[in-house]
Amino acid sequence: MNFNQLAMLQKVKECVDRFRANHPKFPLFLKAVSQNALKEGTIIEWNVTTPDGENYCSNLKLTADDMELMEYLKTLMNQSN
Repeated sequence: MNFNQLAMLQKVKECVDRFRANHPKFPLFLKAVSQNALKEGTIIEWNVTTPDGENYCSNLKLTADDMELMEYLKTLMNQSN
Protein backbone atom coordinates (compact mmCIF):
# COMPACT_ATOMS: atom_id res chain seq x y z
CA MET A 1 0.00 0.00 0.00
CA ASN A 2 1.39 3.40 -0.89
CA PHE A 3 1.18 6.59 1.15
CA ASN A 4 -1.82 7.98 -0.77
CA GLN A 5 -3.82 4.80 -0.18
CA LEU A 6 -2.99 4.89 3.53
CA ALA A 7 -4.04 8.54 3.72
CA MET A 8 -7.33 7.71 1.98
CA LEU A 9 -8.00 4.83 4.38
CA GLN A 10 -7.30 7.11 7.33
CA LYS A 11 -9.76 9.68 5.93
CA VAL A 12 -12.42 6.96 5.48
CA LYS A 13 -11.87 5.83 9.08
CA GLU A 14 -12.26 9.41 10.33
CA CYS A 15 -15.49 9.82 8.34
CA VAL A 16 -16.87 6.51 9.66
CA ASP A 17 -15.97 7.47 13.23
CA ARG A 18 -17.73 10.83 12.80
CA PHE A 19 -20.78 9.09 11.26
CA ARG A 20 -20.93 6.72 14.25
CA ALA A 21 -20.71 9.66 16.65
CA ASN A 22 -23.48 11.53 14.81
CA HIS A 23 -25.76 8.48 14.54
CA PRO A 24 -24.98 6.24 17.54
CA LYS A 25 -28.08 4.04 17.19
CA PHE A 26 -27.44 3.13 13.55
CA PRO A 27 -24.41 0.85 14.14
CA LEU A 28 -26.42 -0.93 16.86
CA PHE A 29 -29.26 -1.41 14.38
CA LEU A 30 -26.86 -2.80 11.76
CA LYS A 31 -25.34 -5.16 14.31
CA ALA A 32 -28.75 -6.49 15.36
CA VAL A 33 -29.80 -6.97 11.74
CA SER A 34 -26.55 -8.69 10.77
CA GLN A 35 -26.79 -11.06 13.73
CA ASN A 36 -30.50 -11.85 13.58
CA ALA A 37 -32.11 -11.01 10.25
CA LEU A 38 -29.68 -11.59 7.39
CA LYS A 39 -30.72 -14.91 5.91
CA GLU A 40 -31.72 -16.09 2.49
CA GLY A 41 -35.22 -14.86 1.70
CA THR A 42 -35.03 -11.79 3.94
CA ILE A 43 -36.38 -8.65 2.27
CA ILE A 44 -34.40 -5.45 2.80
CA GLU A 45 -36.19 -2.19 2.04
CA TRP A 46 -34.76 1.31 1.78
CA ASN A 47 -36.91 4.39 2.07
CA VAL A 48 -35.31 7.81 1.53
CA THR A 49 -37.14 11.11 1.94
CA THR A 50 -35.46 14.33 0.83
CA PRO A 51 -35.86 17.60 2.75
CA ASP A 52 -38.27 18.62 -0.05
CA GLY A 53 -40.49 15.61 0.68
CA GLU A 54 -39.49 13.58 -2.36
CA ASN A 55 -39.57 9.86 -1.59
CA TYR A 56 -37.46 7.04 -3.04
CA CYS A 57 -38.11 3.43 -2.10
CA SER A 58 -36.60 0.13 -3.21
CA ASN A 59 -36.25 -3.39 -1.85
CA LEU A 60 -34.49 -6.65 -2.52
CA LYS A 61 -34.82 -10.25 -1.41
CA LEU A 62 -31.55 -11.81 -0.25
CA THR A 63 -30.32 -14.74 -2.33
CA ALA A 64 -27.68 -17.38 -1.59
CA ASP A 65 -25.19 -15.30 -3.61
CA ASP A 66 -26.05 -12.24 -1.51
CA MET A 67 -25.44 -14.24 1.66
CA GLU A 68 -21.93 -15.08 0.46
CA LEU A 69 -21.24 -11.34 0.12
CA MET A 70 -22.78 -10.62 3.55
CA GLU A 71 -20.55 -13.24 5.21
CA TYR A 72 -17.50 -11.76 3.50
CA LEU A 73 -18.43 -8.25 4.66
CA LYS A 74 -18.99 -9.50 8.23
CA THR A 75 -15.51 -11.05 8.17
CA LEU A 76 -13.98 -7.78 6.95
CA MET A 77 -15.79 -5.79 9.64
CA ASN A 78 -14.66 -8.19 12.37
CA GLN A 79 -11.06 -7.90 11.20
CA SER A 80 -11.20 -4.09 11.31
CA ASN A 81 -12.47 -3.99 14.92
